[in-house]
Amino acid sequence: MSAGYQGASPEAIQHHYDLGNDFYSLWLDPSRTYSCALWEGEDDTLEAAQLRKLDYLAAGARAPGAARVLDVGCGWGSLMRRLVEHHGVDAVTGLTLSDAQAGWIRTWADDRYDVRLENWADHRPDRPYDAIVSIGAFEHFADYGLPREERVASYTRFFERCRDWLPAGGRLALQTIAKGSNVRLDRRAVRELLFIIERIFPESELPWLSEIVEASERRFEVRTLRNDADHYARTCQAWLDTLRARRDEALALVGEEHVADYERYLAGSVLCFERQHVGLLRIVLERV
Repeated sequence: MSAGYQGASPEAIQHHYDLGNDFYSLWLDPSRTYSCALWEGEDDTLEAAQLRKLDYLAAGARAPGAARVLDVGCGWGSLMRRLVEHHGVDAVTGLTLSDAQAGWIRTWADDRYDVRLENWADHRPDRPYDAIVSIGAFEHFADYGLPREERVASYTRFFERCRDWLPAGGRLALQTIAKGSNVRLDRRAVRELLFIIERIFPESELPWLSEIVEASERRFEVRTLRNDADHYARTCQAWLDTLRARRDEALALVGEEHVADYERYLAGSVLCFERQHVGLLRIVLERV
């Protein structure tokens, strides 16, 4: 790991994401997209909303038709696949710290895909990318409990690297959960947030929007910004409904303790997004 990196360790990432590909496939949409969807209308489906999200961020980064795109925190490869198969990208590199995710991608990827079990802090591309997208990874870039100054320094290193990897005018599309402005937490919300940090996402901390802006200043210009906390509440509810409907299958895969933990984590997430204790930021930044 590069000196100065202060985010979640590979072990902390694997604690969560390596619980089992089959377990996640039970309750995620068919693309295994494990991040907030972009919903339209009451009759929308999770699968359609996830594809819409991928397309929104791809367009924001100006990735369609690009020769080379970087996906920081590529998950099970849904964005990588969408970029190549739908948006005409020639080659996409995906970074993950999850053995299970990398292994899954390698079961279907051809030579247009380069999935690496590698931290962004250790990534050394041989030439710039045309666009960068990062979905649901930024939450892991600062360890829980770090003071603001150190969090901002960690985020700054990430934006500096992205700036180095892009040409002038190149874009980074970023989606991340962030702290919400409703700081009047009730006791249940406090309990659920602490449970999620300790049991589900260890060594991870949510940024404030102001920290992202401060860390990216003079490196990137914010082009668009939206907060879709309500979209993530709906996404987590959809996941929870499916997990409950397939609970017997989940029990057979991971056991009662893990299933109960995930039910509580998803229900707690719905609560915290609905009450705006946490938000969901989609930000498009342009290299200056």
